[in-house]
Parts: sequence; C-alpha cells; structure tokens
Amino acid sequence: MLHSTPTLSNDTVADMARAIELTVVLPCLNERETVGTCVQKAVAALQKAGIYGEVIVADNGSTDGSVELAETEGARVVHVEHRGYGNALRGGIQEARGRYVLMADSDDSYDFTHIPRFIEQLRNGSDLVMGNRFLGGIRDGAMPPLHRYLGNPVLTAIGRLFFGSPSRDFHCGIRAFLKDSYERMDIRSTGMEFASEMVVKASLLRMKVSEVATTLSPDGRSHPPHLRTWHDGWRHLRFLLMYSPRWLFLYPGIASIGVGLAICIWLMPGPRRVGGIVFDFHTLAYGFGAILVGFQLLAFAVFTKVFAITEGLLPEDPRLNHMFEYIKLETGLLAGALCVGLGLVGSLLAVSTWARSSFGPITSDNLLRLVMLSVFALILGPQIIFSSFFLSILGLRRR
Repeated sequence: MLHSTPTLSNDTVADMARAIELTVVLPCLNERETVGTCVQKAVAALQKAGIYGEVIVADNGSTDGSVELAETEGARVVHVEHRGYGNALRGGIQEARGRYVLMADSDDSYDFTHIPRFIEQLRNGSDLVMGNRFLGGIRDGAMPPLHRYLGNPVLTAIGRLFFGSPSRDFHCGIRAFLKDSYERMDIRSTGMEFASEMVVKASLLRMKVSEVATTLSPDGRSHPPHLRTWHDGWRHLRFLLMYSPRWLFLYPGIASIGVGLAICIWLMPGPRRVGGIVFDFHTLAYGFGAILVGFQLLAFAVFTKVFAITEGLLPEDPRLNHMFEYIKLETGLLAGALCVGLGLVGSLLAVSTWARSSFGPITSDNLLRLVMLSVFALILGPQIIFSSFFLSILGLRRR
C-alpha cells in the first residue's frame, strides 16, 4: 500500500518509514499526459504484490500540471531545482524511504506489473537489478530502429567489454537497486549518463548485478521524447571511454609502443626490402614517433586513473597501489636521466663523426640512424622526468 503520513507524529513517521520496502521513483518534466497513469499503475502493482511502498515523482520544473496530477493519484512529489535526468533521479532517490528503489520513466512505456520480478532478485541478494527489454520484448513503434539495432547493442557491447558488466541492456529505463548500494556508487552524472554510470559503478565495485525480462511499449506522449539520438548517444560513448582509462589510453598506448618497437628493431641495423619496396630510415622515423606517442598514452592512462580514484570517480585499484610500491618519483627520474644521458652520448658520437668529414653533408645512413636514436632519447628522457613529477603531484592528495 502507498505510504502517506500527513498527520502522524514524527516517531510514528520514522517507524513507518523504516518499514517501507520499496520506493518507486519517476523523474518528470512536463509529463501531464502520462505521469498520472504511471503513478496509478505503480500503486496498483505494489498493492497487488503486497509490497509496502511509496511512489515518488521527482519533478524537474514541470509547468503543465504534472505535479498536481501526480499528487492527486497518490504520489509524493519531490521538487528538484537543477535540470537534468540524472539530477531529477538523484533528488528523488535521496528522498526515498524504502530499503529498495525502483526507477522508471514516467512516459508509460514500462510495465509496472513486473515490479515483483525486480523485488525477488533484490531479496535474493542482488545490489542492482536491470531490466532487459530485448529479452522481454519491444513492441512495434516503441524504439526507433536506429536505437534498437545500432545504438543500444553497440553501447551495451562496449560497456560489457570495458567493465565486464553482465547487463545486456545497458540503457533500460526501469531498474531496481538496494539504496545502500546506490549510495556506495557515489554517482556524479547529472544528465542521461546517470543510467550508464550506475551500471559502470556497480560493475567496478564488484556488486551483484542481475537482470530480469521486461517489455517496452510505445510511450503515451504526444510530444517528442527528451532523448536526442546522436547527441545523447555520443555523450554515453564519451562517458564509457572516460571511465575506462585502460581502453582509452592504456591499450592504444601499448599497441603504439609495440608497433614502434617492432619497426625500430627491424630497421635499426639497416634498410629492409619487402618485394619491390625498400624500407629505410624514413620509416624508422615513424617507428620512433609511435613509441613516443605510446609513452604519452601510457602516462595519460596512469594520470587519469590516479585522478579518478582520488576524486572518488573510480574505486581503489590494488594493482595500481602495488605498482606504486616499486615505481616512485626517484625511479622515473633515474630512467629519464639515463635516456637523456644516452641521447647526449649518441649526439657526441654523431658530432665527432661529422667532424671527421669537416662538417660537410651527411651521407652515411648509419650516422642518420644514430642521430635519430639520440634525438628520440633526448625527447623521451624529459617526458619521463616531468611525467614522474606530475604523477607525484597527483599523488600528494592521496598520501
């Protein structure tokens, strides 16, 4: 039954609030056509399943009478000043009194009779229960073909690859979670990325994530949806990349260094012929460049990871902490100094060789290779040194 305590004492309200099992949170921005129906269906589903709960409508500044309709149907309205899908949900969840929270869109596209499916998984120990529309069924006209066959599958596949999430429908709008687990997630997103961050954080924190079949029906609104296909799709992809320094920086950096090293090892002794093509120091220059780019990407991977952990965006990584037991500022300074030293020695050898030809035109391919290697070392050395200093600065707050 729906929780309503307009005239009870504070002690009684507190006792009843502790007994609430589920809070249904519906974000709302000018949803007059559907919000009342959603509240009705949610209340009816709670009553039929015998779940003691409440319905909260998190209003994000509606001006079309949505608030009055929601209150008439029995919802508790929470006014959220800051605009954004994530902000609305955060405001509603913060006011939730239930042990469990179920969030769903207020456009009448989700089936609230499926609430018991979510509650069953939560009672069995899940921290987050995702709906899966592809498993339960998508009605004709409920999802644009571009979203159904490209956007959602691709972004879900990327999320599963990057974070090891078991969810097969990353962007399903109906999901339920333990409120304590939600607070551990410390979600920061204020817009559409809120939904993605929830799945990402649950996966990174090794929470128990399960999913249940649900359906998606055409919404009951006459106005266009708030979702913007390409704009919001890019925002979700950008979010997934920024939350995975491994895939954004680390793996491309390793690949770049691997390719560059292979080229340099192959071409340092001299030119190579493959069929009718001769590869010489021109290609060697690209190899050195690939190594430099790769090192910068590796540095960005570490910088991003340390910053994100320090700011609470990502959980602690024991492997990173173990690595820092051996890789310290002094280690980086020594490695950088060795690179600079090698570059200086190579440069002196090149100049002495050049001097023996009275500083005339350089025609020796081997001398060019020595010069390129020396320049490479003189560039890489300072990068290592200053990257080590910057990493130490990032670590000051953590220490």
